[in-house]
Amino acid sequence: MQFMLLFSRQGKLRLQKWYVPLSDKEKKKITRELVQTVLARKPKMCSFLEWRDLKIVYKRYASLYFCCAIEDQDNELITLEIIHRYVELLDKYFGSVCELDIIFNFEKAYFILDEFLLGGEAQETSKKNVLKAIEQADLLQEVCCSLPSSHYRHYFLSQIFIRPPENQQPTSS
Repeated sequence: MQFMLLFSRQGKLRLQKWYVPLSDKEKKKITRELVQTVLARKPKMCSFLEWRDLKIVYKRYASLYFCCAIEDQDNELITLEIIHRYVELLDKYFGSVCELDIIFNFEKAYFILDEFLLGGEAQETSKKNVLKAIEQADLLQEVCCSLPSSHYRHYFLSQIFIRPPENQQPTSS
């Protein structure tokens, strides 16, 4: 996958994830062209289209369009399944996700996407495992934010991530 865009029926970009290096100018141009192209298509038209040297796969869920660009040899149906799985993950996390969830919790939408996709490829297909990782990150953030100062947060994190197991002594160099 080259990139994923989420945009509204009004053409407002809500989320963008790029897996290829492009300039900001090129990203804006691509986004503008694709949003116009997809929004101009009729609802009964195929969700796949050829664009430049890529294939575009998109799906509309409520008021949001999920749009992915894939290379010519990539499978469109698998990409549709990836889009659907991402929507399912968002639904599970937010409880029937809507555009406002993405707007006001965009960092969480990106985090869920990053737990699911790595470098444009599905890294974890199990919804249960992705949601468990997100739950753990939420818990860690909650605990860290509730500690009174950065010194205590640092100590807490060092105890979780650096401390050797109880029965093992640290080695000295």
